Amino acid sequence: MIRIGILGDIGSGKTFVANCFGHLVFNADREVNKIYKRNYKCFLKLKKKFPNFIKKFPIIKSEIIKLIRFNSKNLKTIGKIVHPYVNNELKIFLKKNKNKIVILDIPLLLENKIKVKNLYFVFVHAKQKEIKKRLKKRSHFNQKLYKLIKKNQLSLSIKRKKSSFVINNDFKKFSVMKNIKKIKKELNYL
Repeated sequence: MIRIGILGDIGSGKTFVANCFGHLVFNADREVNKIYKRNYKCFLKLKKKFPNFIKKFPIIKSEIIKLIRFNSKNLKTIGKIVHPYVNNELKIFLKKNKNKIVILDIPLLLENKIKVKNLYFVFVHAKQKEIKKRLKKRSHFNQKLYKLIKKNQLSLSIKRKKSSFVINNDFKKFSVMKNIKKIKKELNYL
């Protein structure tokens, strides 16, 4: 069946676009939050690696942010611990929904070299001015952390080149739905 991976910049509206497709969405950010709240094994691994920062279960996201801000190299170490759990959840999701069209909202889909059959990439493009305006409205937005995360991602030009489709997101549902309709038509599953 068809899998659609959503690519784009931080704050470009990937989750908004993913949800507009009207199909099941695997949201990696949501899965990470669940892992922090429910996965005791992951907690123990993080606590063992970072005992001065990770102290109690469930893991509080602000502790993770402090850990990354303390040393930017911690981001990769955290990823090495957490990503196998996310990948496991993705495998379960895909197996459970093997005959359905699913949308993958995974921020580091290309960077983590996640292999999924029948995967089409959709690149979400938005104006930088609009992205920055929207990011500043987020209660947990941190400019330093934003730059650090961007540094660890592939360039937008590479993501765009690897994509079969591009959606120009003006953050208006009508125009996004119009773009999605064209994609569905091209993939023959209207």
